[in-house]
Amino acid sequence: MPAATRTTTKRTQATALKTALAFFAKHGSAKLRADFATRYGIVTKDKTYGVPMAKLHLLAKQLGRDHALAQALWATGIYEARMLACFVEEPARVTPSQMDRWARASDNWAVTDTLCFKLFDQTPHAWAKAHTWCAKPQEFVKRAGLALIASLALHTKGGDAAPFLRALDLIERASSDERNFVKKGASWALRANGQRKDPKTKAAALALAQRLAASPDKTAAFIGRDALKALKKRSTPD
Repeated sequence: MPAATRTTTKRTQATALKTALAFFAKHGSAKLRADFATRYGIVTKDKTYGVPMAKLHLLAKQLGRDHALAQALWATGIYEARMLACFVEEPARVTPSQMDRWARASDNWAVTDTLCFKLFDQTPHAWAKAHTWCAKPQEFVKRAGLALIASLALHTKGGDAAPFLRALDLIERASSDERNFVKKGASWALRANGQRKDPKTKAAALALAQRLAASPDKTAAFIGRDALKALKKRSTPD
């Protein structure tokens, strides 16, 4: 890339970042900042403006996809900037090492889940990372593995049932982890697999939910009961 083009690109990126930060300052809410921790369980370490999600979606549409901007937004460490990075990043340019870095740096469920639901499941590395992260000890990295399974189950239409059947083993292995965001991630992943249209995955997920619900392990039982409640509700005719 010619030097002049690189300079122009950097200036454009800097302008877009400045625009985003000004947008956060304008639309931030002290009440929402307080609600993040007390009402929603989102820990931001005071690096937040309290911008509503609807406003972030609006800004993301205005900015469009931009890999360099996503990197700059993420580097700020600001909650809204990292959420926005999930929306403007280009899935085709996301590397496995970037996925690892961002998963490790995520310190709350909202950013972790948004990364998986809006970005990571669109990459060709998604299944490999789900398997790797589910075996990691860090709470939010493990949560990312489970959130990625849920996102793939909800967004993948048709296809081979085998990856989803293998994912049920990952969920079962995580079912004794009593940490709040891991067990809730496991429940989400199990529910998402039980909602798939292919009969093999649906039946296997239901069987796992029933087995976990009957487990003497209280965390596994919670996950099983939580999944069963949701799956039975969806199967009940209106």
